Amino acid sequence: MAKIYILHENDDWTVHLTNRLEELNLPYEAWHLDKGIVDLTAEPPEGIFYNRMSASAHTRDHRFAPELAKGVLAWLEMHHRTVFNGSHALNLEISKINQYTALEKNGIKTPKTIGAAGREEIIEAAKKIGETSFITKHNRAGKGLGVQLFHSINALEAYVYGPDFEEPVDGITLIQQYIQSSEPFITRAEFIGGKFFYAVKVDTSEGFELCPADACRIDAAFCPVGEGEHRPKFEILEDGIDPEQIDRYETFLKDSGIDIAGIEFIRDLQGEVYTYDVNTNTNYNSEAEETANKYGMLELAEFLGKALKEKFVTK
Repeated sequence: MAKIYILHENDDWTVHLTNRLEELNLPYEAWHLDKGIVDLTAEPPEGIFYNRMSASAHTRDHRFAPELAKGVLAWLEMHHRTVFNGSHALNLEISKINQYTALEKNGIKTPKTIGAAGREEIIEAAKKIGETSFITKHNRAGKGLGVQLFHSINALEAYVYGPDFEEPVDGITLIQQYIQSSEPFITRAEFIGGKFFYAVKVDTSEGFELCPADACRIDAAFCPVGEGEHRPKFEILEDGIDPEQIDRYETFLKDSGIDIAGIEFIRDLQGEVYTYDVNTNTNYNSEAEETANKYGMLELAEFLGKALKEKFVTK
């Protein structure tokens, strides 16, 4: 029997989708790719395949899961299986350099960025970028890995040559222009089936850990705004985002072979939009969704169910 196959490496992030698939009585099988075999002498099973491999897999001791997923996706695509978030999507998931070049190719503005391999080269890149304030981040990242804000080259040197320096898993550190916003928040636009689903406002006043999944929570779900006043860290926006910006994102996703993603952007003090992250292993925040009565994993499960039915039931 044809099924929905989920390629992943994190049960905590995947169970919310499988719960929805069970709720809809859809047949599925999860492939946890921290270990496995790619049998090029065999054909893949019949079904549709959804890849949600994460760039941060190595932080869960699944160092080579993305590489294994690359092989599995190549095998599936060789046999012309229906794959959502296939090889092209994974190439962007595990490299912000790939993300930024693809975004810019599609006319989407990104912060000024320089990649560097080597500690001396990181300092050289920071000098070259010519910004008073800048941030570092890992090229293969997720979960805010390696994100640090600096206001001087001296502060960067102390970090890079000090004991707290975080070595990137792929050896590449990015030096990036710091975008100052009038308010401490960013916006994340969610897309399912290549189409805009909703936008969520994310409070950044407590730092750069912006993963919306319930399993990513650090302490409390709410952060203080003022005495006696609180606001949620994640809040789904009623008015969404600019339609022209949505169109540009949807065109970018289509051109990049991405079906499901969260795209993060920020506005500077002059109101100009900078897009800085494409997450193809997108997660959703349960409290924000309950408040707005919009449910990403349910929408995703319905999308996968429809695709399965169209390919194997409807003739």
